[in-house]
Amino acid sequence: MSDAKVASTSPAKVEVEEGKKYVFCTCGHSLTQPFCDGAHKGSDFVPLVFTAEKTETVYLCNCKRTEKAPFCDGSHKSISS
Repeated sequence: MSDAKVASTSPAKVEVEEGKKYVFCTCGHSLTQPFCDGAHKGSDFVPLVFTAEKTETVYLCNCKRTEKAPFCDGSHKSISS
């Protein structure tokens, strides 16, 4: 599988609702970052579906290099502009 496109070197601040499902973009090509819009079709990428454990503000990865997908782990700090 090829590397995902870096959508941004900043995480996306998102309000999630407890029990609601979200579809996180893993390819980096979605125009609705950090969420999937189907842009991965025809590639090896598969979106990541997750359910919010509680209603809160989260920071979702936009660089697509996190080890804790879909959440930002600071990996974007090591990407040169």
